[in-house]
Amino acid sequence: MAAQTHLFTCLSDNYGVLIHDPATGATAAIDAPEAWAVDEALKSTGWTLTDILITHHHGDHTGGVAELKARHGCKVVAPRKETQPIPAVDATVVEGDTVTVGSLTAKVLETPGHTAGHIAYWFSDEKIAFVGDTLFSIGCGRVIEGTPETMWASLVKLRDLPDDTKIFCGHEYTLSNIRFALTIEPDNPALKQRAAEAEKQVAAGRPTIPVTIGEEKRANPFLRADVPVVATAVKMSGKPAAQVFAEVRERKNRF
Repeated sequence: MAAQTHLFTCLSDNYGVLIHDPATGATAAIDAPEAWAVDEALKSTGWTLTDILITHHHGDHTGGVAELKARHGCKVVAPRKETQPIPAVDATVVEGDTVTVGSLTAKVLETPGHTAGHIAYWFSDEKIAFVGDTLFSIGCGRVIEGTPETMWASLVKLRDLPDDTKIFCGHEYTLSNIRFALTIEPDNPALKQRAAEAEKQVAAGRPTIPVTIGEEKRANPFLRADVPVVATAVKMSGKPAAQVFAEVRERKNRF
């Protein structure tokens, strides 16, 4: 039986996600911004929490971990290379490790830049990747604990996943990201199509994720720093892609 996912909102603009294995009944929360929001999601699905998979240490992704662990006795998995403590951790993982949720298996991808030890979880058989705050739809996370070069390498790693991989990110930022992206590539047809789609989704009260890697490769300027039209748009033709990315990210910071 195929894995099931349940997406829900919490805090001001965070997303929480549950991934459920119908074969075994195992369920993992991807990050835990708020304990009550995760519990409400469990109640609405009828699933039992067995695991929490943490992408990075920021409080809006870990605030509910200790309470959920105390209540459910679930296993907490976290990135080994984070510089700040994460509560109630049972196991830490690094690049290339695998994590299981029942009969489901995820490969750990190290994606530093937003934080020093940020990781993503790629469930390749399910064609799903949980990317935390490294990659957003038509955006990417701020470079807080890394360098532009580090962040660009992380984005390329995610970009190299199969095009039909669905990505779940940590926040609903899509419309704001699109407004910025249109200042870089106003004539990109894929971006204009994504803008129209996202506006309809938000107007209808629907989330703008998941999206596929293939869609993001065509429309997300942060994944396109090595595309000449993007370099030209920021007056950096011929410069290394990491430098182009740094300029695009700095412009977004000021946007």
